[in-house]
Formats: sequence, structure tokens, C-alpha cells
Amino acid sequence: MKKERKEKQIGITHYLKQHKLGISLYILVYLIAGACGIIGTLLFAQVVVNVSSNIYTKAIYILCIIIGTVVIKRLCWYFSGLIYQKVANAIMASLNYDLSRQAFKLNSKTFTDHNTGTFVQRLVQDPERIVNNLADLVDIFTDILSITIVLIYITTLNVYIGLVILAIVIIGILLERKRVTIRTKNRRDTRKKSDKVNSLSTEIVKSEKDIKSLGLEDKLSEVAKEHYEAYKRSSYRTDVVDMNFWSIRNFLIEVVGIAILILGIKLIDNGLITLATFMIIYSYNDHLYRFIWSIGNVLSIFSEIKVCCERMFGLFDEKEFVTEKFGNVHLENVKGQIEFKHVKYSYIEYENNDDQKKDEDKKLTRKEKKALKKAPKERKIKSTNHIFDDLSFKIEPNTTVAFVGRSGSGKSTILNLMSKMYEVDGGQVLIDNININDLDKPTLRKTISLVNQFPYIFDMTIKENLLLAKKDASDEELENAIKNASLSDFISTLNEGLDTKVGESGIKLSGGQKQRLAIARALLRNSSIIIFDESTSSLDNFAQEEIKHSIDALKGKSTIVIVAHRLSTIRNVDKIFFLDEGKIEDIGTFDYLFENNVKFKNMFYAENLS
Repeated sequence: MKKERKEKQIGITHYLKQHKLGISLYILVYLIAGACGIIGTLLFAQVVVNVSSNIYTKAIYILCIIIGTVVIKRLCWYFSGLIYQKVANAIMASLNYDLSRQAFKLNSKTFTDHNTGTFVQRLVQDPERIVNNLADLVDIFTDILSITIVLIYITTLNVYIGLVILAIVIIGILLERKRVTIRTKNRRDTRKKSDKVNSLSTEIVKSEKDIKSLGLEDKLSEVAKEHYEAYKRSSYRTDVVDMNFWSIRNFLIEVVGIAILILGIKLIDNGLITLATFMIIYSYNDHLYRFIWSIGNVLSIFSEIKVCCERMFGLFDEKEFVTEKFGNVHLENVKGQIEFKHVKYSYIEYENNDDQKKDEDKKLTRKEKKALKKAPKERKIKSTNHIFDDLSFKIEPNTTVAFVGRSGSGKSTILNLMSKMYEVDGGQVLIDNININDLDKPTLRKTISLVNQFPYIFDMTIKENLLLAKKDASDEELENAIKNASLSDFISTLNEGLDTKVGESGIKLSGGQKQRLAIARALLRNSSIIIFDESTSSLDNFAQEEIKHSIDALKGKSTIVIVAHRLSTIRNVDKIFFLDEGKIEDIGTFDYLFENNVKFKNMFYAENLS
């Protein structure tokens, strides 16, 4: 059942079927409007015939009927617009919701391997493009139907003119098909370049203070220029190809249009058609151009929809966008014991898909390229960095431990494996003697709270940020969490107190205030395991001391795991694991390591001397 659901979700037809009644009504109303346009066009041809035959009264009568078709057409277009807005917004909301949920399922490594723009465009812009393009299709198909009837009508007036029209239509469609094939390939490349531009723009906005303080404006401007120029070159290439094909197509159509008029004059001279027939052909001569343009536009839209669907539903491709996996074991009361048994983990860097594809395209024949498109995608490994080969240790429930070591020794990786942000390559991570991979999602998320070095604070009030951790938290619980995170004094200085808005990413807060708010949020959850990843790095000495007291106050109530560069913050922990090059070199209390481990002692002295 779950499999069927997943298959339905990775196709645009799933979302169209959800709103088939609204879509059907929209198409029906639009077709009525189109039919009125067609009737009006054919009636106008009769007006030309009547006027050329001096039958003015009948011509005026027909024009009055045309006014009626115009009124109906405009009303239908108005109501179709209302229906479109409702259905389009509903489809986009469903797409955005499902794509966002899928993004939440992806593991942390997947987010690390892809840039921000990849997700922003696929989650927000691609759904909007698809819905807008689908609406354009209905409009263009209606126009094509109208033009087709007119062209058929013209061809019935004379077989020679009909054959000329048929020939140029076939040539025009073949040209448009070739154009769109090239365009599809170019658009994929352009959208990938656009992803990089979006990612860089996001980084510039979020890091503007760092850019200014480090004097990186010129350097980042150059980087931005390179990305924008790459995007512009790709976009320019697409536009030039379109322009070249359109120029050839338009030239042919214009020459053929004139040729049709020359043929019409010849036919009049030979008495094969009347002047009225020639006037009708002349009046609707531009319909040939509109027909081929519309066919090309349809092909372009299908191409755009195809690219958008590939990108959007590519998020469901487990090989490139790996999701989190959970088991079925549910625990109500987790004690907080953690154990690593012979854990292996390597950081794998994959080749860029674009470069990989270019290399493959150079070597493969056309037939092999076609077969490759149908084959499952395989990501090629660029490099492998072995972090742990055989890591084992055990943390007892309700104890406070710390992991220390030089940068790159594997401290943060341990925390990511412990919280199941990363998956082990071998061995086991156990919580209360149960493999972490066997635990269900509610158990794992409720059991572990993680305070990162750079926590994300949402664009909400302080209170709303806290309630994200526990929506039904009482005022007393909020007050205790704030007090234990040393936020009380800061909040007391704010005019709006807990109702103060902190801005996007907590921009109105200092680094230390962000970390204390994140700590308060974690404390509010009252998890069995609380992980602090450099969570006091942005605090001054006074605030750091307060947080130390807060962590000390939690001793014996939860399993506390700390990663810290500042060794002074972990003096009172029960046990310290000293890491060096992915291995636990030593274990003991602060005093034990200080007395017996030279590397540890040197780290402490280096910290205090700096």
C-alpha cells in the first residue's frame, strides 16, 4: 500500500487527478469560450462574403450574432480564470506540501551533498512553473483548435492552397520538434546554473556581516560574477538556438504566405476562386504563422514541464537524494545508555553529475546514450575519507561525558551517528542495547535533543521558538528552561519580553543569545539524551559559566554528551573520551587526563595561553 502511494506521488498526474472535477470544469468553460471564438471567426468569413456581394443587411445581422459570441466568450474566460486560480493554488499547495515532506525525510548527508538552490527551486519555483505551464497548454490547445478549423475551412476553398498549407505545416512542425529537443537539453543546464546562482545569493544575504567584516566584497563579487555569467551564457545559448530556428521558420512561413496570395491571384485570374474567397484567404493568412507558433509553444511547454518534473520528483530518487530509514521498535521510557560497537564510517564525495554526464557523452554512441537514459542512475564516487574503522565505547545512562580532540578527529561525526543524522557503514550504534536503526522515528526524535554549534532560530517570537520544542509547555516549564539556559536577564531587558520577534535566523540576537535560546529549547523537551555540539562556543566567560552550572544541574537526570574545544567547560563531566585520528586514545576524568595524557595537557595549556 505504501509502495503504491509513493509511485503516485512521483508523477504530476497524481495531483491532477486529485482536482479532476475542477480541471474538467475549467477545460469545459475554456472550450466554450474557444468555441465562441471559432464560431465568431467563421461568421466573420460570411460577413466578408456578404459585404463583397453587397448583402449588407445580412452582414450586419451576422455581426450582431458575433457580438453575442464575444459576450459569452468573455464571460467564460472570466469564470475560467476564477476556476484556474482556485485549482492552481490547490495543486501548488499539494505539490509544495508533498515535496517539503519528502525534503524532511532526506538524511543530513543528502543536504550536505547538495547546494541550497537545488532544494529552493525544486520545492518552490518548479511547482509554480508546472501549474502555470499546464494552464498555458489549455489556452494554446484551444487556440490550435480554433486555428485548425479555420485552416481546414481555407483548404476546402481550394485544394491547391490546401496542399501548400499542409506542406508548410509539416515542415514547421519538424523544425519545432528539432528546436525543442535541443532546448530541453539546454534548459536542464540553465536550471542547474540557476540553482548555483540561487545558492550563492542565499549565502550572500545570510553572511553579509561576515563578508563586510572580512572585506570579502570584491572577492565574493567576482565569484558571483562567474556564477551569473555562467548562467547568462547557458541562458543565452538557449535563446540563440530558439532565435535561429524561429528565424528560419518565420522566413519560410512569410514566403509561403506571400506565395499563397500569389497563387490566389492566379486562381482568380483563371476563374477557379472568387474575390470573396481570396479576401477570406488574405484575412486569415496570419493563421498559418499562429498555428506553427502554437505547436512550437506546446512542444516548449511540454519540454519545460518535463524538466520541472525531472527535478521535482528527482527528490524521490533514493540513489541521489537518500532518505532517513527508521525501524519499528518503540520505547516509552528510554534510560539513555549509548554504545558504539565496532563502528565504521567514511565520508564519501560523489562526482558532479554534470561533469560525469559530459565525460560519458564524449565516449558513448547515440544508441548507448539512449540506453543510458533509461538505465537507473548510478552515482560515481570521487573520493572516500575514512573517519572510523573500528570505533567502540559505552556511555552509561544519566552520566555526563565529553569528546575532545583536535579538529578532524571525528568528534562531530560521533554526534551525527549518535543522533542518526548519519548512517554507519558498519558496526552498530545502540541505545538501551537496541540498534538505533531498529528504533522508530517518534522514539528517536523524543529521546535525543541536539544543540548545534550554529543553531537555527526561526523568524518568530522567543516564546514561539521555545514552544516548537513542546507546544503545550506551561509557563512554569518555560520559565525553568529560560532560567537554566541563562536567558532570564536578557529577556527581562526586552520591552516585549517573550513576545519579542527575533528575525530571520535570529538575526536580532547575538551568537551567544542564539545558543542560549537553542539550549532552552532543548531543555524544554526534557529528553533522555541531550547532545551539546560546541554549544557554548559563542558565549562570553560569564554566560559560559552559567551554562556550565545549567549542565551540571542536569547531571543525573539525562545522559549529557558534550563536544567542546574549550576544555575548561568540561572540567566537571563524569568521563572524557580523548580522540585522535578517528580513534579513542584515552578515557578518564579531566584530572586523570591532565595528569596522564600529554596531548590533552598541551591542548589545555594552548587554550589558556591563547
